[in-house]
Amino acid sequence: MATFSSSSSSLISLNFLQNPTNPLKTHLSNLQFHTLTPKLAPLKFVKRLNAVAEDTSVITSDPSSVGARKLYVGNIPRTVTNDELQKIVEEHGAVEKAEVMYDKYSGRSRRFAFVTMKTTEDANAVIEKLNGTEVGGREIKVNITEKPLATLETSLLQTEDSQFVDSPYKVYVGNLAKTVTSDTLKTFFSDKGKVLSAKVSRVPGTSKSSGYGFVTFSSEEDVEAAISSLNNGVLEGQKIRVNKA
Repeated sequence: MATFSSSSSSLISLNFLQNPTNPLKTHLSNLQFHTLTPKLAPLKFVKRLNAVAEDTSVITSDPSSVGARKLYVGNIPRTVTNDELQKIVEEHGAVEKAEVMYDKYSGRSRRFAFVTMKTTEDANAVIEKLNGTEVGGREIKVNITEKPLATLETSLLQTEDSQFVDSPYKVYVGNLAKTVTSDTLKTFFSDKGKVLSAKVSRVPGTSKSSGYGFVTFSSEEDVEAAISSLNNGVLEGQKIRVNKA
């Protein structure tokens, strides 16, 4: 046992003496490794943060661009067509699309339109130049389109549309006050005949009244009675127009 211990001791001592710097070199290399690692990590992290920021800015800027280019053009003459409206607007900017709104029941112009411009700068220029000007003797309104309806409002208006009962015996009611509802319209006309249904038209995508509506009856006699009795009548402070739809 003594010989084994002496031999082992001498071997260890000999190896240490022959290579006295090996443990020190190993220790230094370890220190160098640990000091480099934390310097590299923050750089990668910053790059990733920058990349995320760039991606986020792209995502948040896209959805608003179309809305900022789309204009509402109101109170236009009924005779104005898509092409005519585009010619009027493109004098002040590049037009992507012009669309006059028509009533699906009567086929008549609803006296407003939507125009999508090529850029937001074009849209702003059109608002500045055309809002409050006259087209065909009517003072038009030009602005950025209305904000979208909340889900609940959309649901209620869709229900109102689905409940409207169409009929060949129908009148158009114009110049309605903005406060008039479909129920108000139905009640007002019920004294002059058997009303099937009534509906106030809304600006698309909003709960805002378009200023006109329709009332349906069960007979031609009721239609004639409503026109003769209520045309130029006053409903909620405004003189209304009533004629066959």
